[in-house]
Amino acid sequence: MGARTMLAGRLARLFNVEPQEAPAVAAGLLMFFLLFAGYFMLRPVRETMGVAGGVHNLQWLFTGTFVATLAALPLFGALASKVSRRRIVPWTYGFFVANLLGFAVGLAAWPDSVWAGRAFYVWLSVFNMLTISLAWSVLADVFVTGEAKRLFALIAGGASAGGLTGPILGTVLVAPLGHAGLLALAALLLAGSAAAATWLHRWRDRHPAAAESAAAGRAERGKPLGGNPFAGATAVFRSPYLMGIALFVLLLSGVTTFLYFEQARMVAEHFPDRTRQTQVFGLIDVVVQTLAILTQVFLTGRIAQRLGIGVLLVAVPLAMAAGFLWLAVAPVFAVFVVVMVARRAGEYALVRPGREMLYTVMSAEDKYKAKNFIDTVVYRGGDALSGWLKRGLDLLAENPALAMFIGAGIAAVWAACGAQLGRAQRRREGGAGLPPHLDPQPPRRLAGAAAPAEAPQSPAADPRRR
Repeated sequence: MGARTMLAGRLARLFNVEPQEAPAVAAGLLMFFLLFAGYFMLRPVRETMGVAGGVHNLQWLFTGTFVATLAALPLFGALASKVSRRRIVPWTYGFFVANLLGFAVGLAAWPDSVWAGRAFYVWLSVFNMLTISLAWSVLADVFVTGEAKRLFALIAGGASAGGLTGPILGTVLVAPLGHAGLLALAALLLAGSAAAATWLHRWRDRHPAAAESAAAGRAERGKPLGGNPFAGATAVFRSPYLMGIALFVLLLSGVTTFLYFEQARMVAEHFPDRTRQTQVFGLIDVVVQTLAILTQVFLTGRIAQRLGIGVLLVAVPLAMAAGFLWLAVAPVFAVFVVVMVARRAGEYALVRPGREMLYTVMSAEDKYKAKNFIDTVVYRGGDALSGWLKRGLDLLAENPALAMFIGAGIAAVWAACGAQLGRAQRRREGGAGLPPHLDPQPPRRLAGAAAPAEAPQSPAADPRRR
């Protein structure tokens, strides 16, 4: 028994986890692993369908995704207002499970339809943003800030492990199962992810945070969030802090879209065969996830604890500014792969955990509704806007270097926004978790954020607000 206890203590120190947190970390890892394994199993198929429709038409797919996201927002808002917090994920994921099964039937019936491929491209682009955003909402709801700094990156390692496993599963199983079979398997994995998310709420009920009693926390998570379906959007426009996060996400999507278009162009030029394209996309995914999981498990949590969230939000934007300049002077495929891998691995390992930690100081409603609005509508709106900007630059000047120099400028502004958000989060955390209208040190305005103050809110509305 002593040897077992000693081993458990060493593992806890290695992964920076308290013993009572281990079951929750395992559930979070499973939630992300199943979700990302299913998504990344299908992602190379989506990328191939996007290229098949023509690289010059990608901006239309991005615009279609943004419109579909706008249509989905009020539906999700209505659901989040009427069901309890612990049931938002099961209901939403259940809807997407039904969608996946429907697409499985459709792709089996029309396997070569270009329009079926485009519909799947748009749907999967909405699906991945909403489901991943909700998974992070659960973590922000269940864990408080101190726990989040230690555990978020480690739990996100489940996403990287799933992202590493998914392409392998897709490659091995696509021949015996076909695309329809892959979609059915992804539906099963998504259902398992929903079950893990539900278990996380139950763990928090059994292990209440310091600021709540078990009964109070269980009662709060059992209540609907209330409000109207558009409360997430209005909350963002009322809050300088949330507006700062929205600006950060908008700049992130701009950098991502510029690189995405370059990826599509270079892969189409170098690998005309569709099978080879899918293999290249899958190989990039494997390298990205391998690097990300090593960083998440051993480095990110310790960086956040010792240096603060701001470092997580600034490091990758600065690296991307340098990467864009490198591509401008050396626009070859090998350089692009290095920059793209650094961007995606850095986003998974540093930017995304840091970004999600920002929400731990917000109310429960903001953790679901405002966060979902930013992660879906703002992100996909940035995709559409950046897609048309990139296409316009390509038409005005055939030299890709111009877009790379503009991308470097966007990345530099992105870094500055991340630095300000890190400081704002520290001030809110240092305010002892008081609601914004009672915080003696309210956050200063962020660059590009609206000026109005936070709307008053009763502290009793969320006893776990930190």
